[in-house]
Amino acid sequence: MSAGSLGGSAGRIAPLAWPVFVGQLSVLAFSTVDTVLVARHSSLDLAALAVGAAAYVTVFIGFMGVVLAIGPIVGQLFGAGQLPLAGRQLHQATWVALGLAMVGSLLLAFPYPFLALSRVTPEVADKVRGYLLALALSLPASLLFTVYRGFNVAVSRPKAVMALQLGALALKIPLSAALVFGFAPLAIPSLGVTGCGVATLIAMWAQVIAAYVVLRRDPFYARFELRARRLRPLHRPSQRALLKLGVPMGLAILIEVTAFSMMAIFISRLGSMPVAGHQIAANLVSLMFMVPLALSNATSTLVAQRVGASDMRDARRLGWHGMLITIGIAVAMGCAVYLARESIARIYTPDPVVIAATLPLLAFVVFFHAGDAAQTIAAFVLRAYRIATVPLMIYAVSLWGIGLGGGYVIAFDVFGITPPALQGARGFWFASTIGVAVAGFGLGLFLIWVLRRQHTNERRTLASQSAAKGDE
Repeated sequence: MSAGSLGGSAGRIAPLAWPVFVGQLSVLAFSTVDTVLVARHSSLDLAALAVGAAAYVTVFIGFMGVVLAIGPIVGQLFGAGQLPLAGRQLHQATWVALGLAMVGSLLLAFPYPFLALSRVTPEVADKVRGYLLALALSLPASLLFTVYRGFNVAVSRPKAVMALQLGALALKIPLSAALVFGFAPLAIPSLGVTGCGVATLIAMWAQVIAAYVVLRRDPFYARFELRARRLRPLHRPSQRALLKLGVPMGLAILIEVTAFSMMAIFISRLGSMPVAGHQIAANLVSLMFMVPLALSNATSTLVAQRVGASDMRDARRLGWHGMLITIGIAVAMGCAVYLARESIARIYTPDPVVIAATLPLLAFVVFFHAGDAAQTIAAFVLRAYRIATVPLMIYAVSLWGIGLGGGYVIAFDVFGITPPALQGARGFWFASTIGVAVAGFGLGLFLIWVLRRQHTNERRTLASQSAAKGDE
C-alpha cells in the first residue's frame, strides 16, 4: 500500500489518532462518570450539573483554544527540525495558560451571569455554585496540562498524554463515587454534584504534577531544551505568534462549544426533566465526538509537520484523506447509535420520564454527528496552515446565528409558528443540526479554495523558476 494512497494516509493517521482518542475519551469520562453518578443521586443535582458543566465548558474551552495554538506552531517547527525553538514555545504557552487561568477562575468562582441566564431555582443555584467553586480551583491545572498535551501531540508523542489522562481518570472515578454518595468508613459526607467538582480538582492537580515530573526526567525532551528549572522570560515575538493564532482559535472553539453548551442553560428554563434529558443526549454526542476529534488532531499534526518540512503536496494529500476518513466513520457511528438509542439511554438512567425526554433528541444524532465531524476536520486542517480568522466568522454565523439563535426562536416559539413537534429541547437540537451542517459545508468550501490557491501558486513558482533557467 503506497504512502500516497487513502490506505497509506490512514496508516499514518491511525498511530497518532488512537492515543488521542483514548486520552480524550478518558477526559470525557470525567463528565460521563459525573452524569451517571449524579443521575442516580437526584434530578436536582443532575440539573445543577447540566448548568454548571455548561458554564465550566464555556470558560475552559475558549481559553483552552488559545493555549492550543502551541500545536500548529510546534508542529511546523518540529517538521522543520527546529527542536530547541519548538521547546521554547512550551514555556511561552505556559505563560499564556497562567494568565488565562487567573481570569477564568474568577469567572467560575462568581458565576452570576450563568445563573441569571439559566433562571434556575435557588436550590439548584446553590448546588451550581458549590460545583463551580471547586472547578475554579482546578482550572489552572487544566490549562497547564493543555500546554503539555498540545506540545506532545505536535511532536507525535500522544501516548505520553494518554497515560497521564488514564491515570487521572483512575483517580477520579472512586473519588467521585465517594464524594457524591458519601463514604461512611472515612466519614466522608454526601456532597452530591459538589463532590464531582472536588474529585475533578484533586485529579487534575495530580495529573499536572505528574506531567511536570515527566518533562523533567524523560530523556526524550532533552533535545527540546526543556529542563530549565524556571520558565523562560516572556518573548514578545513568540507571544504575538501564539496570540495571533490562538485568539481566533479560542474564539472559534468558544463559539463551537457555547453554541452547544448554552443549549443546556436555555433548556433549563423548561424544567429539570427536559434539561436532564438534554444532558444525557449531550454527553452521548460528546462521547461520539471524540472519534472525529482524535482523527482531526492526528491529521492536523501530520499536515503541520509536512508544512514545516515544505512538503506541501503531502500536506494537501493528508488533509483530503483525513477528511474522507473522518466523515465516513462519523456517518457510520451516527447510524449505529440511532439504531441502539433506547438501549443506550437506559445505560444512563432507569427513570422512564428522563428516557422519554432523551429519545426524541437522539433522532437528530446521525445528521448532527456527520456535520460536526465535517466542520471539525476542516477547521483542524486549516489550523495546521495557521488559518483561523475566516473559520471564526463561519462559526459565528452558522453555530451562534443559525444553531443557538435559531434554536431559541424555534424552541420557545418566539413568532408563534413553531410546530409542537419542534418546541422545547427538540427545537434547539433541530437548529443546531442545521448549524453544524452549514459550518461543515462552509469550512469545507473555504479549505478547497485555500488548497487550490496554494497549488496554483506553487505551479506559478515552478513555471517562473523553469523560465528563469531557460533564460540562462
